[in-house]
Amino acid sequence: MKFPFGVLPLASFRTQKEAEETLALLEEGGLDTVEIACRTPYAEEAIAFAVKRFPRMKIGAGTVLGGEQAERVAGAGASFLVSPGLSEEIVAVAEREKLPYFPGCVTPTEIMRALALGIKTVKFFPAEVYGGVRALRALSEPFSGVRFLPTGGITMETFPDYLALPCVAAAGGSFVLHGDVAENCKKIKRFGRQE
Repeated sequence: MKFPFGVLPLASFRTQKEAEETLALLEEGGLDTVEIACRTPYAEEAIAFAVKRFPRMKIGAGTVLGGEQAERVAGAGASFLVSPGLSEEIVAVAEREKLPYFPGCVTPTEIMRALALGIKTVKFFPAEVYGGVRALRALSEPFSGVRFLPTGGITMETFPDYLALPCVAAAGGSFVLHGDVAENCKKIKRFGRQE
């Protein structure tokens, strides 16, 4: 899966108006792949709305905590699944629905479990707490075939440091939505990956 400019915005919505305004800014800014976190009662509805209202965008579901929730967000139209940890229930749903799944894995043991399940891109969360760039550089040595999606504590100032690592598929997080979203999108285009 490709991420425009090497960034995956993470958004959490409470209302349709909030979702529409934010997603419109991201789409205008060229960031057409967004993870909507399942942290509010409106999350599943937000995913369904976003899929219908912004058909050119790839809308994924984040903070997915189990198989039943994975089924619901897949039914709402999510095109990929992200979770804070590794869940075999979610793996089963992702395989059945043919959706990419990015589970949270920060230790060598967790990464090896993901590899055994056929997963080669994992979320590294919370990135800054677990060593950030230094940890990913170290993990990329024994796990040369693994791509990482670091999230958690990344900022507009630090995301280029993560993108400098070849093992990083994208830097994810809500940092894109802090402050002026249009300006942030311009900065991401300047300093992000040109693929």
